[in-house]
Formats: sequence, structure tokens, C-alpha cells
Amino acid sequence: MPDTWITDEMRAAVGSEYLERFSMPISVSDIRKWAQAVYYPEAPPREYWDEEYAATLPAGGIVAPQEFNPFAWMTADGPPDRAALGFGASTTEHRIGIAHPGTTNMLNGGMEVEYTGVPMRPGDVIRSTTQLAGYREREGRLGLMLFTTTEHRWANQRDELIKTQRDVIIRY
Repeated sequence: MPDTWITDEMRAAVGSEYLERFSMPISVSDIRKWAQAVYYPEAPPREYWDEEYAATLPAGGIVAPQEFNPFAWMTADGPPDRAALGFGASTTEHRIGIAHPGTTNMLNGGMEVEYTGVPMRPGDVIRSTTQLAGYREREGRLGLMLFTTTEHRWANQRDELIKTQRDVIIRY
């Protein structure tokens, strides 16, 4: 069992941006279908499907629900090449280009999302950037655990921040 999973190379990489994605332009149909799926079996709120009604609201038109994900289907670059991704190939370290810490097990440590109040609208193209936000360690029943935090920031084509999401992965 190592004394630490965190190498000097990993410490130096904190703050590195390693992924940038752009969505397809958001359509009214995308928003309607998302709202219908999310609110099923109930009817979605009118502001997500009725353009005439939505125009009377403070937003001035249809906007996407906060949890709408314009990357759910694919990015502007097309579908990902999943065959190229093997075990560990999608880890933060692999994407940054540094050595993997040598852990063998991984689980989801949770996520938190902060919405800024800027809604996604039809026609918006969303830019998502991901960076390594930090590492920390803790001793657990199964040994030394490595907590890796990544931060995803979404902004529209006007560079207005829509949301910040922080994900934690626990490895040991």
C-alpha cells in the first residue's frame, strides 16, 4: 500500500484544462422532447413547449429546463469513438497526458451543480470545458483512497456562464 497516490506530476497538473466540447445548436424540439421525457408521466410545464405562452414569461420565450443536457446525444464533433476507450483511457490523468496513479478500483463520489440563472435557449451552442480541480486522500476500510475532483463549466456562444458542475471520483 502506498503512502500516497498523489505524485508531483499529478500535483502540477491541478488546474489543467483537458477537455473542450461544443454542442449542436439547441432546437425547440430538443427542449420539448427533453421536458416531455423528464416530466413523464405528467405533462411538462407549458414554458417548455408552448412558444406563445413562453413569450409572455420573463424569459421572453422557450428556455430549456436547468438539467437539460445538450451533449446527451452527441457533440458537434459527432459520436464518440467508444472502441478507442479502454479501461483507464478516459481517466483524468490519461486525458491530461500524465501517469495514472496505479489504483485499480473506482466509484462515483458524487457531484454538485451550481446554476447561474442564464438559461439555455433555442439556437444556443454550448461550450463545455473540463479541468482537474484537485486531489485529496483519506484512509478508508479498504486502504488509502484518492478523491479526484473535476470541474465542468458550460457557457453559451455569448460566453455567458450557464452552470458549473463538480464531480468527485474515488479510487483505491
